[in-house]
Amino acid sequence: MSPSESPNQVTAVIFDWGGTLTPWHTVDIAEQWRVFAREIHGIPVDSPAVDATDLAAAHALAERILAAEDAAWARGRGEHSSAHLDDILSAAGLDPEHDRQLLALAAYRRFWEPHTVTDPQVRPLWEGLRERGIRIGVLSNTIWSRDYHRELFARDGVLDLIDGDVYSSEIHVVKPHADAFRAALEAVDARPENAVYVGDRIYEDVWGPQQIGMRAIWIPHSDLPVNQQVPVAATPDASVHTLQEILTVIERWQG
Repeated sequence: MSPSESPNQVTAVIFDWGGTLTPWHTVDIAEQWRVFAREIHGIPVDSPAVDATDLAAAHALAERILAAEDAAWARGRGEHSSAHLDDILSAAGLDPEHDRQLLALAAYRRFWEPHTVTDPQVRPLWEGLRERGIRIGVLSNTIWSRDYHRELFARDGVLDLIDGDVYSSEIHVVKPHADAFRAALEAVDARPENAVYVGDRIYEDVWGPQQIGMRAIWIPHSDLPVNQQVPVAATPDASVHTLQEILTVIERWQG
């Protein structure tokens, strides 16, 4: 903290990704893996003429991958351990050298593309924070790689405004583990008392950062499935319904 900074001055705002920087969408999680598995088995997704045996084998693979993913996220909620997409595919019995794996991953990403679009309010919000001398960070619980997330930010024209970003797939823990928030703070060179976390989940995004002395802004616009909810007693320092409202909150806190 520099001599000119007050003890609680906001110097960095760190954001969750899915459901926060992207608008919340309800996604058919099972279908993502059916798309992937059909491609592994060489089955065109929209083909009306598909061998029943091949289709059954593809759907059985999809179910194995879904079970492996569900188990990984359950460990994250219970033990706060992280996972990578490669780990999940391996747990489902897939050979990473399979000759159709790249095609399957491309189909999987096409499935997700409509759900990864950055909210149009992000760039003006981040520009407003930058104008106020505030650094911008991202901390996401994800199985996807850092490079892939950064490709999405670059695609949507906001990567240049990020000062530091951390993805759970690249570290050993997921939110709400304190180490995840410490890694994000280090990435934006901020102290907990001078940083704010913004997210859509009470357990991961409010309770988590508050445990290490950060302030938390909650955006309650995600309809979380019951199996993703963790009951916890936590009260956000502020709640907003649009990203642009965050500037008003920060200005109030800056005095």
